[in-house]
Amino acid sequence: MPSFLNPSFRIGIIPAGSTDTIVVSTTGARDPTTSALQIILGKRLPLDIAQVVSWKSNSKSSGEAPCVRYLASFAGYGFYGDVIRESESYRWMGPARYDFAGTRVFLRHRSYEAEVSFIEVPDETTHHIRSELASCRNEAVRNSKKVKCLMNCAVCANGIKSDDPIVFTSGVEMLPQTKPQASKWLKSKGIFLSVGAALMSCRNDKAPDGVVADAHLADGFLHLVLIKDCSHVSYLRHLLRLTRKDADPLDFKFIEHHKTTAFTFVSHGEESMWNVDGEVFPACQLSAQVFRGLISLFATGPQL
Repeated sequence: MPSFLNPSFRIGIIPAGSTDTIVVSTTGARDPTTSALQIILGKRLPLDIAQVVSWKSNSKSSGEAPCVRYLASFAGYGFYGDVIRESESYRWMGPARYDFAGTRVFLRHRSYEAEVSFIEVPDETTHHIRSELASCRNEAVRNSKKVKCLMNCAVCANGIKSDDPIVFTSGVEMLPQTKPQASKWLKSKGIFLSVGAALMSCRNDKAPDGVVADAHLADGFLHLVLIKDCSHVSYLRHLLRLTRKDADPLDFKFIEHHKTTAFTFVSHGEESMWNVDGEVFPACQLSAQVFRGLISLFATGPQL
């Protein structure tokens, strides 16, 4: 596990970005005053971080050293990667460039062939979390189909600790060096409009519940969202559900949703870019692993 941070070290974030999804997901508000007050009061909130490694930036490159990034909120390939790459040419437009670039990318409707491997999360892994939630006093949370991450979250308090770091090997397969009996790896291969990995709900002004409404801030898991090739209309329905509160944008036959602690990605054929926390990250071969509660923020968690 990375040890580059002192356990007592905390990070404070004042919202001043394009979406401020980390602030909204950890405080519940896109408000500089709220964030400043939580820093002054010394609030503490653990946050999962994923180590993302590009083993090969594109299919034509060779002999390059791995490139490492650390992910705090969301990484996306395909649609999300194309949007961030397209938007770089329109920085003069400010935040409006994302709407403009998103519309252009949506109309192109490009899909990409890829293979995604991920660690299976057995049902028994989260059994004690469900038991804890069963005794939760908050009726709204207990009776909800999707338990959202809120202040004093029981899921994060009883999350699964990360296993020993997984050592990935470079090459086409990027096979992880893990004990066969310890981890079962599943594969999903096909043509995708987008491949997404959410460490938190990723709430923002345009998506009030975020990409994955029940993603948690410090449970040691990320959520893989694999959107297979589909029609313009079907994909538009998915995007529209993202904009509505209490809608389920993942409830479609062309969408796979997997909860995991690590995954690998290999692109085949035409390539897109990765969007890692809003930054372009070229990688046709990539691996990612979650580290539970790796950093702490000056925050309390969102309220209802």
